Amino acid sequence: MPEITATAVKQLREKTGAGMMECKNALVEAGGVEEKAIDILRERGLASAKKREGRIAAEGIVGSYIHMGGKVGVLVELNCETDFVARGDEFQQLVKDIAMHVAAAEPKYVSREEVPAAVLEKEREIARAQAKNDPKMANKPDQVIEKIVEGRLNKFYEETVLVDQPFVKASEKTVGELVTEKIAKTGERIAIRRFTRYKMGEGLERRPDDFGGEVASMLE
Repeated sequence: MPEITATAVKQLREKTGAGMMECKNALVEAGGVEEKAIDILRERGLASAKKREGRIAAEGIVGSYIHMGGKVGVLVELNCETDFVARGDEFQQLVKDIAMHVAAAEPKYVSREEVPAAVLEKEREIARAQAKNDPKMANKPDQVIEKIVEGRLNKFYEETVLVDQPFVKASEKTVGELVTEKIAKTGERIAIRRFTRYKMGEGLERRPDDFGGEVASMLE
């Protein structure tokens, strides 16, 4: 399989407006051939999703998910352009799925843009120190170290950013890709505006429980 470079993914994104992961997956499926990747994105209705980003999405609903026994509760605000779409079964199900995902995966931010600069810098420092302290990285040039740091930052995003997390009900796609699919189906801009996750007893000293694991196990 040919190597899919970050430059190739960026170029495809600029040409199609599709998300980074959608572009990367399309290039992998197309064997690295850009023209085929564009066709794949168009067939999936993803190539025009970015065109809807400038539209106003002021409608939508606030959905909720309560874990069994009331141990975890989640509120999610999902926006769209019209009340018609907001009242549709597919949109309602999307809100429920995202709320359940938040309960299980415990994201901290909706998007990468929400991650504070200070948090990112701290993660970079930790990743850089880990790389430099690794005997295997001895005498490696700085550019190699920085590539490793960026790779670990991407892992940080996958663990903490909602739209970058693998969707708990279908881990082959991210939450962001799930939303993009719905954009293609509805023809409207859909955006996760915010979420709040409550855990019973959070901040109080008590025995630890794996609530995320319990929620995830319900989906198996």
